[in-house]
Amino acid sequence: MDDKTREKKIYHVTLKGSIVNVFLLIAKFLAGIFGGSAAMIADAVHSLSDFLTDLIVVIFVKISSKPQDEDHDYGHGKYETLATSLIGLALFFVGIMIFYSGTSNIYKAIQGEVLPSPEWIAFIIAILSILMKEWAFRFTLKTGKDVDSQAVVANAWHHRSDAFSSIATAIGVGGAIILGNNWTILDPIAAVFVSIFIVKTAFDLIRQACGELLEKSLPPEIENKIVKIVKSEPEISDVHGLRTRKIGNRIAIEMHFRMPGDITLSHAHYHATAVEKKLKHEFGNRTHVALHFEPIKIDGKYENPHE
Repeated sequence: MDDKTREKKIYHVTLKGSIVNVFLLIAKFLAGIFGGSAAMIADAVHSLSDFLTDLIVVIFVKISSKPQDEDHDYGHGKYETLATSLIGLALFFVGIMIFYSGTSNIYKAIQGEVLPSPEWIAFIIAILSILMKEWAFRFTLKTGKDVDSQAVVANAWHHRSDAFSSIATAIGVGGAIILGNNWTILDPIAAVFVSIFIVKTAFDLIRQACGELLEKSLPPEIENKIVKIVKSEPEISDVHGLRTRKIGNRIAIEMHFRMPGDITLSHAHYHATAVEKKLKHEFGNRTHVALHFEPIKIDGKYENPHE
């Protein structure tokens, strides 16, 4: 997939999700105000954070798609990683906010304060939000995997976190309406449960992004696959000095390997080029590959075959 097609797909799915977020944002605020539901207003704030992360994805993916230049020899892929970390931070603070609000209302209920009972409109909008946000999660996650974009996948999980937040709202609002004022505590209890899920998701995204920003190596199974691909090329042995990392949605591979010392430079270059093509075929045409080939050692020493 070329960069223009990838960028177009990302913009399309992000715009689609943004339309869902704007609709739900307005609907939740209105339902929260006219339906007398503090939980629904909090849910609307969560949708607002979704809309803001959509903007982050559009801005940073545009930057990360720029080719390498004089100031960025390895391209701009890390901007996409930065976007993932910002989405993770947004999720984290939203989760903490929901947790604090929920525990505060639980404490008030335990102290004997009767929490206000919401109206049916709030429950209906909560159910609608669950369905629409789960739909947004599925189509965003699919596109994120298709274009191999961490930022889009992260945004998909933000959609799902909003769906879970709406589940908490639906349980609390529905319980308060059906069971009466004595059960309005269901709303903050459910909100606290969901906030823990949101914080965990945020932590996973931040940890992943930090690993890439700090040049964390690719998983062992990926590195083993790289070695296997390289060794499948005739004349090549003893792959060593392997270094790997992610640069946004693409990966970087650097390594040393040995070939017979009596082959010509042209022959050695032929095999090195074949290895590079195999790696780019497996991991994408934008994969950064740096190879260093050495002659095979005899008794632990390099020997000149012409002597």
